[in-house]
Amino acid sequence: MLPLTLHTPLSGVRISSVVPAEKTGDDDADHPITNMGLALKLHYIRGVYFFSAEAVEGLTIYDLKKPMFPWLALFYTASGRIRRSETGRPFIKCNDGGVRIVEAHCEKTIEELLLARNNDHHFSVDSFLAHDQVLGPDLGFSPLVYIQFTWFKCGGMSVGLSWAHVLGDPFSASTFINMWGQSMKGHVPSKSLPLPRPKKPEFPLSTIIKEPFSLKRVDPVGDYWLTTNNCKMETHYFHFTGKQLDDIVSNISSLVQPVKISHFEVISAMIWKSLSKVRGDSGPRIVTFCTRISRTSETDENEVPSNKIVFSIARTDINPAKGDLQELAALIAEKQEEENSLIEETIESGKGEYMVYGTNLTFVNLEQADIYGLELKGHKPVFAYYTIKGVGDEGAVLVLPRKGNGSDKRGAGRTVNVILPENQLAGLKNELRKEWGIV
Repeated sequence: MLPLTLHTPLSGVRISSVVPAEKTGDDDADHPITNMGLALKLHYIRGVYFFSAEAVEGLTIYDLKKPMFPWLALFYTASGRIRRSETGRPFIKCNDGGVRIVEAHCEKTIEELLLARNNDHHFSVDSFLAHDQVLGPDLGFSPLVYIQFTWFKCGGMSVGLSWAHVLGDPFSASTFINMWGQSMKGHVPSKSLPLPRPKKPEFPLSTIIKEPFSLKRVDPVGDYWLTTNNCKMETHYFHFTGKQLDDIVSNISSLVQPVKISHFEVISAMIWKSLSKVRGDSGPRIVTFCTRISRTSETDENEVPSNKIVFSIARTDINPAKGDLQELAALIAEKQEEENSLIEETIESGKGEYMVYGTNLTFVNLEQADIYGLELKGHKPVFAYYTIKGVGDEGAVLVLPRKGNGSDKRGAGRTVNVILPENQLAGLKNELRKEWGIV
């Protein structure tokens, strides 16, 4: 059960399981984990969706769980468990073990929680509205997915998704939970989702393995897939309006022609520059960027969950704190160096354990993630966000769409989730407020 403390105002916590409606296959059915999946095995994705009382009025736990049985028959890997081959390499055994369901009640209203979350970075809402998941130490019995339903005093409800990154990236996670929303309306595909098509490396594999900047070797974790930080990490959410972003992009675009600057790139440049001032050590000279591999067809959007993330680095010889914003933004837009092939090689070698997020200051582009695509009774969430557990000491920045963005990728606001060492977060808040009016 979830611990009940001052920061976890929950009661009536219950845990159950839901399994696929149909058997996946024979007892030997398994699903290989890609090298990229293994590179991400120490990280966990959390998504929280808040729904109004009107959206969930009359819904019971039976109503919420019943559509899951046929839905999980499609996403059969999500119901699997981790096993190891004779060589020791992990894979997902598709044994229909199911996903865990958490039910809870909260003494607060949604409005109270969101206000506390915005005003106090010590108050970590996702720590109790999405299950605090870790794979292991009984690795073979650890669910890859938890879904938590929390009912609030105001009559509203949140849906919390805890998702092992080894299973798939945040885009796969949001597609997974959105499809559950479709199944609530009776819209479930009649056949299983196709397996993802392997992506060939853009560059030939080298004969000498050079470890990428995006990875950091960590101490062996065995069957407990979690690594610890050397400092206390805190989370804060910044809200960038569309007007703020449009004005900044407009002001710098004439200085970097013909380079086109996106909202993600300008946000990344602002935080890179501001955080370099806070750290006072000439700032990070190398940062990591994570983006989704472009989807090429409708099939790509409706396949078994997978990790299709592109990891790139950008580096500069100048002090980011003293550089111009337009220079950093143009550098991010034009000078990224992809490291996926190096990551694949390093993991394939089987030498050591690694982490990715927070190895360098890491910027994650989730602008294209459909995190407002989950619907209950025709209602979208009043607010939704994603975060990542297991971020290293250098921190991570997730750039998320805001409600109402739809397919509008420019001219719309962004929610920015910043995960940083506690002693740096207050300084970053001050810099962004003072320099850009961002709160």
